[in-house]
Amino acid sequence: MSVLAPARVPQRFLPVIATFVVFAVTFGAGSVRYEGFASGQVVANLFIDNAYLIVLAVGMTFVILTGGIDLSVGSVVALSSMIAASGLQAGWPAWLAVLAALASGTVLGLLMGLVIHHFQVQPFIVTLAGMFLARGLCFLISVESVSIKDPSFRAAATGTFELPGEVTVTYTVVIALLVVAIGAYVLHLTRFGRTVYAVGGNEASARLMGLASGRAKVGVYAISGFCSALGGLLFSLYMLSGYGLHGVGMELDVIAAVVIGGTLLSGGVGYVAGSLAGVLVLGTVQTLISFDGTLTSWWTKIVIGVLLLAFIALQRLMVHRRPAR
Repeated sequence: MSVLAPARVPQRFLPVIATFVVFAVTFGAGSVRYEGFASGQVVANLFIDNAYLIVLAVGMTFVILTGGIDLSVGSVVALSSMIAASGLQAGWPAWLAVLAALASGTVLGLLMGLVIHHFQVQPFIVTLAGMFLARGLCFLISVESVSIKDPSFRAAATGTFELPGEVTVTYTVVIALLVVAIGAYVLHLTRFGRTVYAVGGNEASARLMGLASGRAKVGVYAISGFCSALGGLLFSLYMLSGYGLHGVGMELDVIAAVVIGGTLLSGGVGYVAGSLAGVLVLGTVQTLISFDGTLTSWWTKIVIGVLLLAFIALQRLMVHRRPAR
């Protein structure tokens, strides 16, 4: 009689599992130390306060899965908020301001993807140029903060609905989770998603298999641009303003969340769910510091730096242990 060996967890799932474990441990530590930390509203606030970051992380996941990077997301957030705020101030209908903001981010992402693919320029350089371009366009629109006074935008910003247990959630959370669900569907259940993974694993092999690798490389930057613009709209709802200095350094927070969520910087391995967990880890660290009350916000950066180094080390260990093909 043979004894069945315990099923081993596939290696590609280990970073994602590690992220969820870190989230559970961090949140558990807060629950033990601080009264009221484990309430349903605190969990809901993690999503409310980071809805825009969740959307940005979905777009960044697509890009990093191909082995690329997008440094323009923070600037596109600012540009999107400025276009929406200034358009509303000029008397545009809300739908037109939203459409213009989404189109600006998508077109900029598409242009960066085309340059990266057709001119074979490193994504770091192209998206760095895109970052400066988007930030400069913000200050062409206005050098001052533009307040959003449109009634429909303010209603969307303050609108809430209740979940069981008297937990209040904003509509931005619904949008963020819908983006996560769509991103997961596209990556795992469509030909485009499988091509994205193939390009990140080995682009030359993907081309030999007849996959549209070029279309996928361009497409992920268009998706990232769209998500950045949408994240900018959610951020403008959060702040009720557009400003050229919104989102400064936000691209680094997004990259950190995606890497902590288990997506390999070399491409080919990663999950949208892991990026969501990465954002929740960052949000939990910030919440712990807020509950403590004696620590400065710089401790958030310190903890994020430590977690980022730990997960990069885990990634390198996985790469070295991966069997040769």
